[in-house]
Amino acid sequence: MQVAYILTPSSPSAVRGIDFSGWLEVRHAQASSCLLPPVLLAVIGCWPPPPCTFAVCRPSGGGEPAHNMWSFTRRLPSRLSPGAWTWPRSCRAFSHGSEPALSFSDGKIFRLKSGWEVVRGLLIFRLCSVPTLVRNSEKLLSVSRRLLGRRLFEWGMRRSVYGQFVAGETLPEIQDCMDRLARLGIRPMLAVPIEEDLGEGKSGELWYEQNEEIMLKCVDLSAVGGDRPMMQLKITALMSADLCVSARAVTDMGVWGRGADNSFITFPELTLTILPFLQGSDLPFLSDQQNQHLQASVRRLSRVGKHAKAKGVRVLVDAEYTYMNPALSLVTMAMMAQCNQDEPWIWNTYQCYLKDSFKNLTQDLEAAERLALCFGVKLVRGAYMDKERKLAKEKGYRDPIQPDWAATNASYQRSLDKLLDLIGRGGPRHNLIIASHNEESVLHAAHRMVELGIDKISGAVCFGQLLGMCDHVSLTLGRAGYLVYKSIPYGSVDSVLPYLVRRAQENQSVLQGIRKERDLLRRELRRRLLGRG
Repeated sequence: MQVAYILTPSSPSAVRGIDFSGWLEVRHAQASSCLLPPVLLAVIGCWPPPPCTFAVCRPSGGGEPAHNMWSFTRRLPSRLSPGAWTWPRSCRAFSHGSEPALSFSDGKIFRLKSGWEVVRGLLIFRLCSVPTLVRNSEKLLSVSRRLLGRRLFEWGMRRSVYGQFVAGETLPEIQDCMDRLARLGIRPMLAVPIEEDLGEGKSGELWYEQNEEIMLKCVDLSAVGGDRPMMQLKITALMSADLCVSARAVTDMGVWGRGADNSFITFPELTLTILPFLQGSDLPFLSDQQNQHLQASVRRLSRVGKHAKAKGVRVLVDAEYTYMNPALSLVTMAMMAQCNQDEPWIWNTYQCYLKDSFKNLTQDLEAAERLALCFGVKLVRGAYMDKERKLAKEKGYRDPIQPDWAATNASYQRSLDKLLDLIGRGGPRHNLIIASHNEESVLHAAHRMVELGIDKISGAVCFGQLLGMCDHVSLTLGRAGYLVYKSIPYGSVDSVLPYLVRRAQENQSVLQGIRKERDLLRRELRRRLLGRG
């Protein structure tokens, strides 16, 4: 006796658009006892090999219109031999179902690397896993520069830390890095390592205008990086961090509300209220000088957004610290309102280690829907935990960080599932990059893509990791045909090293968790030294 679990619609009209809300679950023990449409009779007892879990069938007798398809899910008892079953001609399995299981534990993927890349990665990961070295890296680099001199210091950096995590400085160097990644099935996501923190404000507009030119060049570089190019953008490279904090502190005009726990919250209605001010009007609570800088900043961001859209480049706006994120989100929404009518060209970033991340994501999705905008999301766990907790303690407000790692993982998966469900139902108006080094999150996302029928090459869902890290995940995904991006900073040694030091200090927990990649590199190095095949 064979057992089938079939989802069949309660009425033919419910099938249009595959609306699962109207479906009933029916259990049948034998094919002969079924009183079902011909297509389902053809399938009972005729199972495809796992892991295929979804199919669309059309009645072989032509009794139903072509647009009324019967869809169903099945479970295959383990006692049955999958090889004994084949599809009837009236049924077609989605290609997703035959995907082999992903595994990130096979060190063979590192055979794609050169010998020097294996040795360098092993050495740097070993050093990065020592917390004392990471905490004091800025001092150590400064001392090394004085002892070695600039030229020798830069030579050493380019062949070690800089060479591991940075694309290069010149156009040929950057292009060579992008070409090497392309040969491995990896796409570039260029990032200019320019940002500004509170108290670092520059006098006048010159610094921000120079950064605008750099960002426009980044767009041009990204545009030649292959299909569906992306780049990262720090708002504070074009807009003062001090202004972001001033705007965040607003409690009048109904722009932001203050919660009972003294935290700041944003709402879709308030997003709609502020947008006109970000598109040409002055904000009455800012000084004349602040308003002038705000409008100059909005114009810079507008030019970058328009240029990126014209070049076919998606701009992923980075989140920063909580004391400026509300302002950054509203400015990002203003860019979306300008560019995202037909496709998600401007994306926002959500840090799931924050307690409010899911609420903020939900509110911004509602705002985008009310504005009839496409919406792109870069989903991360977050990198500023230590500083955020220290500031919360010093300023006397609640800790914005999730209580532990398990809570952060639960938050990430909750947001991930919400977005994947949206994409599975709504298609290309929502896009997502799963920017994570966590293998469980990546595997969960890949599994859900199969379940939801999301095409892995459509671009609606892609994956992202940092250049020089998590290559066992990136290369495996790339070889399996998924869209994978590497976040690639570029620039001179002097301009990029401070950025790398900050990222290393902010991501100490990630750096200490690279033991698996280090072990895989060690295994690959041993294989090469022993001459094994």
